[in-house]
Amino acid sequence: MKFFLITAGLMVLAGVQAATNTPASVRGVRTALTGIGQEDAVSRRDPSDVIKVGDRYYVWYSKGKIKSGYNATVWYATSPDGLNWTEQGEAIAKGPAGSWDEASVFTPNILVAEGKYWLFYTAISKKPKVKPDSKIGIAVSDSPDGPWEKLATNPALKNSDNPEDFDSHLVDDSCLMVRDGKYWFYYKGRQLGKSPADTQMGLAIAEKPEGPYIKHPENPVIPGNHAVLAWPQGKGVAAMIGDTGPANITNTVQYAEDGVHFSKTHDVVDGPRAGGSYRPEAFTDSGQGEPILWGVEIAHKKGELPYIHRYDLEWTE
Repeated sequence: MKFFLITAGLMVLAGVQAATNTPASVRGVRTALTGIGQEDAVSRRDPSDVIKVGDRYYVWYSKGKIKSGYNATVWYATSPDGLNWTEQGEAIAKGPAGSWDEASVFTPNILVAEGKYWLFYTAISKKPKVKPDSKIGIAVSDSPDGPWEKLATNPALKNSDNPEDFDSHLVDDSCLMVRDGKYWFYYKGRQLGKSPADTQMGLAIAEKPEGPYIKHPENPVIPGNHAVLAWPQGKGVAAMIGDTGPANITNTVQYAEDGVHFSKTHDVVDGPRAGGSYRPEAFTDSGQGEPILWGVEIAHKKGELPYIHRYDLEWTE
């Protein structure tokens, strides 16, 4: 059976699971892509959510020559069908020497608002790896094809100055949606002295797409997750958690009607790896978002550079 939409007056899926003794689940299925798939000496990773403009799908991603995203720029591709892609070129370049984004710009994501396109991206200022200066900036354009102008107010979100905060080491991996006329910005953070396994998910909210983005007082809103994969669902927000975090939340779907207090609804089998998704209701504030059905993710073979794959999701209740 297909997953059913959560509507007003939240149907508590956990209760349904308990009544049937059969856990709801979602399973990922992979498909190779043309145009942004495997290529010698090229690394493509960290894909954004997918949007559709006219009759074309758009996706942005990190592109470089090393396995990690720490020496990359942001590129984009378009597709008529979500399977066959054409790489269109670079969207965001590194900043000048001495700037906050001089070493790498990577892990992009997109917001469509006020008739413009807002491309969020992570950046670092020092090589060779992320230090406590990982921040998130925004570039804006009148077209999904650019040109993109970095905001003078960048960075839009930075790691906390308080070493006790969950995001005092870094912030990364934007995921945007519109709720209640405001701009909700989910991201991941890590505390100073903690390992990647201790990464957690935070939330910041703004009145305008360019910010300022104010971190939520109840951060972190999810105590885990390596990559932020979230979408509006019914009146609330759903998030898919990978294998990073406490055992009770890893490989699950979490749901929060208020977008803040999440609880489990589904088990996840072979879920997306650092994926973005196609979320047609993400920026509409319609309260009618449905479970995601497909998107793109990182794929790689041992000893080879990463590339972009498609995943499709099979939901059961």
